[in-house]
Amino acid sequence: MIPRSLGGKKIAILLESEFIPEEIEAYQKRFSELQATVHLMSRLWNQPSVRFFSDEDTGNTPRTIDVNIDFQNVDVNDYAAVIMTANYTSVRLRYFEPPTGQPISAEQVRTSPAVQFYAKAMANPRIIKGALCHGLWILTPIPELLKDREVICHEVVLADILNAGAVYTTSPTGVVVDGDLVTGRSKHEVEPFIDAITEQIQQLSVATNRFSNRKPTSSVSRLRVAS
Repeated sequence: MIPRSLGGKKIAILLESEFIPEEIEAYQKRFSELQATVHLMSRLWNQPSVRFFSDEDTGNTPRTIDVNIDFQNVDVNDYAAVIMTANYTSVRLRYFEPPTGQPISAEQVRTSPAVQFYAKAMANPRIIKGALCHGLWILTPIPELLKDREVICHEVVLADILNAGAVYTTSPTGVVVDGDLVTGRSKHEVEPFIDAITEQIQQLSVATNRFSNRKPTSSVSRLRVAS
């Protein structure tokens, strides 16, 4: 059952140019209806804001989004969910610079700021991670984070995901939930993808509240049980 409210929780949406407008609009609309706060964020390159352009394969004029939150300036642990958007945004966000005066090496793929940000989210099971369509490309530089995780993705990404050790799983809804990781096949599944992320946030909140509301057993109680 989809909860009616997320109680002001914060949702981080990672994007770059070549984003899909309808996907971003769905996040803004649906999470707002659930009383959550959506933060669009990206790498801003020391600028106060950066304008990103949508991907348009229909001949339409690309749309734009101005983003003014740099993920390098936020604490990922403040967010209930971190979502990597669809299309080629994850590829663009994997960009990294080798140290000055040094050649590019294979190990440096792990140093991309966006990859590191998402990896920090993966390290916290209390954050729900979402990746739609091509979004799992953000994790392939650190394949151990995908190893043995059940996921679904666009077929363009599938070879890379399998090489990272993930377990490709089909689903009639086009969405797969593996604990704190929610994946969706394509932009067409954005609505059930949002529903699944919302349900996981709510389930985690319920479980946390139950644990925090447990009364600790006093020493007197323990003695009575033992006697």
